[in-house]
Amino acid sequence: MIYIKRREQFCAAHKLWNDKWDAETNKKVFGKCSNENYHGHNFDLEVTVKGEINPETGFVMNLFDLKNIVREHIIEVVDHKNFNLDIDFMEGKMPTAEVIAMEFWRILAPEITPYKAQLHKIVLAETNNNIIEYYGE
Repeated sequence: MIYIKRREQFCAAHKLWNDKWDAETNKKVFGKCSNENYHGHNFDLEVTVKGEINPETGFVMNLFDLKNIVREHIIEVVDHKNFNLDIDFMEGKMPTAEVIAMEFWRILAPEITPYKAQLHKIVLAETNNNIIEYYGE
């Protein structure tokens, strides 16, 4: 088994807010992330794929194909957008980095399996210090 990784960056906004709570509770739980006018991040995304090396190509999967999949299905959809307002796949979901990473997995995993490889891990960093890893479990 060998692992390959593609890194991308995108900018996006979101607001963490639970409509069932009052403003004071939202502020207490989500802090600055509950700003009524949203806030943004420069996100770092890493997509790791695993598989066996194809003896004819020497690839687990062509990294050019992985780049195109990530850019088409994720980056072009979310870059310079608002997760609360602009992203269909986030409708009705709390746009935490954890939930976003899980949604990215749901989108990317079926795009990778035709290459006889598997999505292994999604890493989503909303800051240098706040980093989420998701293994599809």
